[in-house]
Amino acid sequence: MYLLGIGLVLLALKYLEIGAVAGWDWWLVLAPFGLAVAWWTWADWSGYTKKKAVQKMDRRKQDRIDKQREAMGMGLKKRR
Repeated sequence: MYLLGIGLVLLALKYLEIGAVAGWDWWLVLAPFGLAVAWWTWADWSGYTKKKAVQKMDRRKQDRIDKQREAMGMGLKKRR
């Protein structure tokens, strides 16, 4: 997402001819978009995206369990 944001900022600066970016070649300005596509392709291919989604679901599930335990007055179990 950061690469996409950087690409949008550079594109706006180039289009509006602001600062040093106005003198850059177009391929330099558009490079972050290509890098973003490469990142998303790698993340999907390697399973990184799925792994992060599963971790998020597990964290939400554990938070719900902890909240229900607190509501029942059981609290969090601690090892001795």
